Amino acid sequence: MHSDITWEEPFCQEGSACFRLGTDTSGNAYIAVAGQEDTPLTDSREALRALILEIKAGKADHLL
Repeated sequence: MHSDITWEEPFCQEGSACFRLGTDTSGNAYIAVAGQEDTPLTDSREALRALILEIKAGKADHLL
């Protein structure tokens, strides 16, 4: 497990999986299913920020 990741509280929607966002001191960002933090998806903070902004803009609504 990546021990230097600071995880945020889980984000949960009713009836679906919970996700956690995290960052480390090297400028990387992480997203993981709550309880599976030992296998996160990792990228730069800028990439995670861009992903979140695109989701908020509705560009992933077709996946829901």
